[in-house]
Parts: sequence; structure tokens; C-alpha cells
Amino acid sequence: MRFGLFGTGHWATETHGAALDAHPRAELAGVWGRNPERAAALADRYRVPAFDDVDALIEACDAVAVALPPDIQADIAVRAATAGRHLLLDKPLSLTLADADRVVDAAQSAGVASVVFFTQRYQPNVTAFLAATAAAGGWQHARATMFASIFQPGSPYGGSQWRKEHGALWDIGPHALSIILPVMGRVETVTAVDGPRGIVHLLLTHDGGATSSASLTLDAPTEAMTREFVFYGENGIESVPAGQNSPATAFTVAIDQLLEEVEAGTRDHRCDVRFGREVVAVLSAAETARAESRTVPVP
Repeated sequence: MRFGLFGTGHWATETHGAALDAHPRAELAGVWGRNPERAAALADRYRVPAFDDVDALIEACDAVAVALPPDIQADIAVRAATAGRHLLLDKPLSLTLADADRVVDAAQSAGVASVVFFTQRYQPNVTAFLAATAAAGGWQHARATMFASIFQPGSPYGGSQWRKEHGALWDIGPHALSIILPVMGRVETVTAVDGPRGIVHLLLTHDGGATSSASLTLDAPTEAMTREFVFYGENGIESVPAGQNSPATAFTVAIDQLLEEVEAGTRDHRCDVRFGREVVAVLSAAETARAESRTVPVP
């Protein structure tokens, strides 16, 4: 399958591009980026053409792989789906629920396959854990703590303007929800408050009355950086293991699963654009909740 790569940053280069270049059943058709010089350099690295027009690269491929800020991704995804191209997208799907709906509508109208890359959901040991935990049932609460920092020396994300502007809620919030939702179910309401150093705290209620909480930041002190997911319920306490593979290896799994969707003609991937839209709905409600200091229902 011919993939058009959209994006030229660290994630596009070291995760999307590296995995696509090494995949035995994928072919890079070309690269497009907002910076033509960086696009040319990345295209040269992978020995493919650099495109200066979005629609020209869409025309030259069978599927798009997008590693760009969410608002830019949403527009490219709609254009690609409308042209009949399959979608391999990144989280979050978009920055607004209206844009997420546009992507879902375009994908469903065109009948294209879609996969959204929530990194941990393509780690075999994590997905096995989530499946077993969801099947066990009886969970009353889940807790996620993700204290990261993009401002440490050498971080490849320190210059990311969209991450600085939208913070942990939109950058790592999708990762937290991708772990919580498969076990706890659909979110009904969200409450959110801010803390120091860019911390945002979420309290979620789920179908059936269970609750979950998430504490997130992109500006944690070095000594406080941590990642932890815990479920509490009738069967005791269960902690989610860390993924065992690199992001590029996880992205290879995402490529495999998109190819399976295309070949089988199915459109029911557990992390497709509809799940991506569900995550955006929760994040949008949380944004309103923190701004207006109230509990907000999730549409």
C-alpha cells in the first residue's frame, strides 16, 4: 500500500516515517510538510519525492499517515477520505468536536478504513491487559497519573507550539483516555480543575456510575515524572503495565491493523476515527469544565 506521509517533525521522522520505510507491505509515496526544506530533507532520507501540494500527495497514495498538529490533521484527513484514501492518523483526532465530526462523516461516507495511533493501544502486552481487565468487570474507579515534561533539555517536543498552547489535556489526555475508556466505558460527565505547572485534573463519571480520574502535565519536575494507570474494583487492584516496544514498533502494529481492515473490508477497528471522536468529545467537555468551573455532560 502506498502511504503519503504528512509531517516533518520528530514524530513523523522517527515513528511514522521509520515504521513505514521498514514495513514490508508499505511503500512511502512521498512527503509533505509545512516547511518545504524539512520536507525535502525527510524525503531525501527515505528516498522518495517531496510534494509541495497536499492534494497532489493524496492523489499519489492509497493511504495517508499524518503526524501534524491536530487542527491541520483534521483538514487533511477530510480531504484524503473524500478522495477515497485510507486514514492512519495520530491523536488527538482534532482540537474541536466539529472537526472530529467532519472526519468521521468523511470516512464513513467514503467507506475508507481508519486507525488512530494511541501509542499504548498498539503495545501487545497493554492491549492484552486491557482486554482481560475489561472482561473481568466489576471496576468502580480508575486513576491515571501522567506527569511528563517537554521542557527537559533535549526534548524533541520543546518547540511544539500546539503542545505549549493546548497543554497536557490535549497532548497526553488522549493517551490516558485510550487506557481508561476500554475498561470503564463511555464517559457521561466531566469535571476539571487546574493545578500548578500546567497540571489539569479530570474527574469522569461513566455509564453505570463508575468513576475515573486523571492528573496530567507536560511540565513536571524531573524528580516527579511518572506514568501510572490503576483500576480498582471487586477483583482488587490492577496496574497497567508499561508498553514493551518502541513507538516505531507500535506504529508498525498500527500499519498492520490498517492493512487488515482494508483487506477484510471491515470498518470496525477499536481505535478508528469514531473512537478518536469519542476521545475529542471528552476533551472538549473537559476544556469547558475547567473554563467554567462546572460539571459538563459529554455529548
